[in-house]
Amino acid sequence: MTALSIASWNVNSVRLRAPLVAKFAAETRPDVICLQEIKCRDGEFPAAAFRDMGYPHIHVRGQKGLHGVAIASRLPLDPLPDEALCPRAEARFQRVKIAGVEIQNYYVPAGGDEPDPAINPRFAHKLEFLDAMQAYFARRAAEGAAIIVTGDLNIAPYEHDVWSHKQLLKVVSHTPIETEGLERVRETGGFTDIARALIPEPEKLYTWWSYRARDWRAGNRGRRLDHIWASAALRGAALAGGRDGFAIFEDCRGWDRPSDHVPVLARLKL
Repeated sequence: MTALSIASWNVNSVRLRAPLVAKFAAETRPDVICLQEIKCRDGEFPAAAFRDMGYPHIHVRGQKGLHGVAIASRLPLDPLPDEALCPRAEARFQRVKIAGVEIQNYYVPAGGDEPDPAINPRFAHKLEFLDAMQAYFARRAAEGAAIIVTGDLNIAPYEHDVWSHKQLLKVVSHTPIETEGLERVRETGGFTDIARALIPEPEKLYTWWSYRARDWRAGNRGRRLDHIWASAALRGAALAGGRDGFAIFEDCRGWDRPSDHVPVLARLKL
């Protein structure tokens, strides 16, 4: 049996936070790090810093000043063809194959502040992206492929994935139209939400705390926006390690000049 550890982190500018990624990598040594909101073009990605961390294999889907995703790996990776999932053709999706596993890295649109697609184009964009994901997984569901879906999905799907279910029902990231949409996406692809399979509700799980919070830890008004899912072919591998098979690194939120997201990590036993 071999192991494969996969981390996901919305770093909110990879050039600014490469030192934090290096610190995290030194402490946890994941095999693969999937990054979102890198905020740079392909050629601007700090590849040398990642090689110094021990991640020589890098695949970047960048965009000037906005969005962008990247995958850095200790193991060789094979880039896979892109899919046109984003209605605005933004750099929000990539996929690679590593050690026989297809890893898909997503940065779902945040959706703005008003949860009404009729008056908020950003929210409409988010819902369109979810529809595109569902259609894509419907096409691929019969393959039985070994797939890991990871990234900042910008939705906290369950009651205990937010600090207050009742107060956030009309707040973007936890509205019923989003949570139900994300569940349809997950179920269409036959994916297991690794975090909740290993750490069931009602335990609270958060991966994001607003920059607006004066004391994020004391207030603890978090949301679980960052996810790692396993396809049916990888469910056993993803759950084999028990509760230790998934981790959220909350302390990273308290580091100097942090992202508002923290890393999550899944450990697969293949």
